[in-house]
Amino acid sequence: MSAAAHRPVYTGGDAALSAVAEAIAEDWAALGVRGSFLARNLDTGEQLGFDTDEPVPLASVAKVPLALVVLDRIAAGELDAARPVTVDPRTSSVGPTGLAAFRHPATVAVGDLLLLMLSVSDNAAADALFDLVPAAQADARLRAWGCDGIRVRHRMNHLYECAAGAAGNDFSLALELAVRDEGTGRHTIETLDPAHANAGTAAALVGLLQRVWRDEIASPPATAELRRLMGHQVFTQRLAGELRADTLRWSGKTGTFLHLRHEIGVVEADSGDRVAMAALTRATRRAGLAPDIDLAIGAAGRDAFEALRS
Repeated sequence: MSAAAHRPVYTGGDAALSAVAEAIAEDWAALGVRGSFLARNLDTGEQLGFDTDEPVPLASVAKVPLALVVLDRIAAGELDAARPVTVDPRTSSVGPTGLAAFRHPATVAVGDLLLLMLSVSDNAAADALFDLVPAAQADARLRAWGCDGIRVRHRMNHLYECAAGAAGNDFSLALELAVRDEGTGRHTIETLDPAHANAGTAAALVGLLQRVWRDEIASPPATAELRRLMGHQVFTQRLAGELRADTLRWSGKTGTFLHLRHEIGVVEADSGDRVAMAALTRATRRAGLAPDIDLAIGAAGRDAFEALRS
């Protein structure tokens, strides 16, 4: 089904909340964006969104469930946060930030790999953690926790390996293939296929955030540390874009790859309001940079928070 023909399935507790969800979906569609969105007040349970059960490749959003599994192992004494890990650029993963951008080997503790992975979305740090907790083990742990709408299947560098396999080193071609395939449902790049990718739904991701913020999953030391680390994310161009104020605290994680632009997180207000959100988008136009899409995601976060705060 083409993006133009798609009709979102809306979620809203009442007509006013449904109207906010419809306005967000229309705004995104006008920009050439197909996506899913969910925002939920963690205390009242009220929510709004659309296409919340549609599986989407997660890109770097997958680092959040990985971090929770690693942190739970640390809390259980199965892994030492102070354990040193050496990352060598000659064999490490591709990426523009953190250890992935280093030119020389570096030795970093497991706990600091987690910080790099969540604060600056360091792919090399993430894959160093995948060396300690392989994707199959992380995925099995998520299954045991009942996180059936989230799948962790591969290392972060596999994103780039699959893109290079389809388009060589031409990322413009890879982006063109991603946009073309979005309309056909047949994915040339395997890691853009929800059946093979690290994938999740907006509903499952918001559900995970809810359980983390309410200490209802893993162990309290693990969830507390995940909340702290997500509060250190440096990227603020999406959901956090219009949720920055002295009275608000944002904890989130972005995900960006080719035509994918995502973010999940929780906004907490001094008033006590807590709203978890997941915005998962796929552009239907070729654009390496799309600040208008980032701004639209930010506007969605603002409108949803204002509609759901008590």
